[in-house]
Amino acid sequence: MSSYSSPSEYSYSHHHISPRQIVSITEINQMRQTLRHRRVNTLTELRRIERVLASLPGSEYIDEMTDAWGYYVSTNFLQELRGLTRQYPFSTELVEDAKARVYSDPKSCRSWNLAWLLLAKMKTDQMIPQYAVRTANQPSMWGGVVPNPIHAAELANILNREWSRAVDQLLKNYSTPPTVNGDW
Repeated sequence: MSSYSSPSEYSYSHHHISPRQIVSITEINQMRQTLRHRRVNTLTELRRIERVLASLPGSEYIDEMTDAWGYYVSTNFLQELRGLTRQYPFSTELVEDAKARVYSDPKSCRSWNLAWLLLAKMKTDQMIPQYAVRTANQPSMWGGVVPNPIHAAELANILNREWSRAVDQLLKNYSTPPTVNGDW
């Protein structure tokens, strides 16, 4: 059984709602309930809810969004990245290092969206090329044998390209940074 939820599982009509439309209290409550009960497990679906809730006046939804993004990162973020990089699975170490950097970065308090913070950190700190080289040079990637430098460099280029494509694809969900003041 897949851990991803399908849009048909939700009782609100989220695919018809944009932040510019009037959203009923019932729809807002249904979205909040969905977040609280963790019935949405993909970045795209979380973003859809986030866009609506973040466009509302007040900040009462931030805690629920923060919790939902934290849960998503701990349960599905790496899985979603690996779904985009099936031939060259996304690096667990890269995700864990990005988490450590985000948690120690004072700018992190500007956003409730941990997934976006991780993706942005991977890009701004140029972590993907570093981890691509590190991974490509591991003997475990070559059956326990120290790799030929040329072959390791070729693999590093492939990993860099694949992992960057996956991160860029997820970042396409953000036309503006999901931050308290809208900038980074």
